[in-house]
Amino acid sequence: MGETYNHNDKIAPQFTVEIVQRHANSHARVTRIATPHGEFTTPSFMAVGTRAGVNNMTPNELRAAGSQIILGGNTYHMLCAPGIEIIKQAHGMHQFMGWSGPMLTDSGGFQVFSLSKNNELCTIDEIGAHFHIPGTSRLIHMTPEMSLATQKIIGADIIMAFDQCTPDTSNRTATQLIMERTHRWLQQSIAYHQEHPNSCYGKAQALFGIVQGGIFADLRCESADFVASMQTDGIAIGGETIGFDMQKTVEVIRWVRNYLPETKPRYTMGVGMSPQDLLDVVAEGIDMFDCVAPTRNARHGALYCGAVVPHGNWLTFASDEPHGRIQIKKSCYANDLSPIMSSCACYTCKNYSRAYLHQLFKEKAPLFTALASIHNVHVMNNVCDMMKQLILSEH
Repeated sequence: MGETYNHNDKIAPQFTVEIVQRHANSHARVTRIATPHGEFTTPSFMAVGTRAGVNNMTPNELRAAGSQIILGGNTYHMLCAPGIEIIKQAHGMHQFMGWSGPMLTDSGGFQVFSLSKNNELCTIDEIGAHFHIPGTSRLIHMTPEMSLATQKIIGADIIMAFDQCTPDTSNRTATQLIMERTHRWLQQSIAYHQEHPNSCYGKAQALFGIVQGGIFADLRCESADFVASMQTDGIAIGGETIGFDMQKTVEVIRWVRNYLPETKPRYTMGVGMSPQDLLDVVAEGIDMFDCVAPTRNARHGALYCGAVVPHGNWLTFASDEPHGRIQIKKSCYANDLSPIMSSCACYTCKNYSRAYLHQLFKEKAPLFTALASIHNVHVMNNVCDMMKQLILSEH
């Protein structure tokens, strides 16, 4: 029987976490998480739909590809377009985009970080971030309270505290300032969330805090210790390095792992450039991850190709292709009537050949991106399923 945890009835009575099984030879585990829009089991990859839709995939296609939970409706992008009022009129993001399952939304912190590289577009101070809505004269002053209020309108099951993302190039002094500001913003986010625990539609929402600290081990540990001491339902690990530099990502997880409560979900933000990345972080104890790469790679003709195979006491994504993916534009695929992956059960591989996909790509046909996205997202979800099977087989 698993261990079930409900961290704070005042915060999220409809959000529970059950540890189903731990892996004997790594830090990996299977958990079952209940939300107002249904359950999902981890390890779980979240396809990203920051603009109220996963690129080129319908909700039915996402479900068929194995998606249980998605990242939908990023706070920054929803403020820019279509505007948060239309989301409210639609009674939330689930209704607006036609997705009925669990959903996580981002606070906008990473987008603000990207904008702040150009001071003419965005500036950050102790109060929050100041930026213009693109193409308009409207000035937005994003504070922790505003970010949370917007996420209440979006109505996602899991919402994120507003944070400041740490650039890899930050020196120790700047990294510490960003970390301490993120901690203060977390306290403000929690205070707002406790006053308004539900979405605008009466559904409970779970709040996750975010660990910063850059590439400095002691700051990462300090941040993890602080976030773990707060009243949140889960803990995310953020910063530019996470997902971008996988060797450092694994190192950061190892630094902070002992500070992360066993009873709360662990989420590495932006991890999923390749199938191997999921295997690497789950072995270190991570439950959830998201990345735009599978659909972005699909648009550019990079299709995952390989197989999940045993590797010591764990698994690896074995492939003869560079970076575990084929480039369908190459002429060698023009007459290749085999599927992308012979072992893949996705709609694309069951129905179409590499030659057909090559032709669609050369024609710049919209159908190509849809079929390619279905395959890449399916592969990521299948990697998660293979990890679950291994962990559960030890029961």
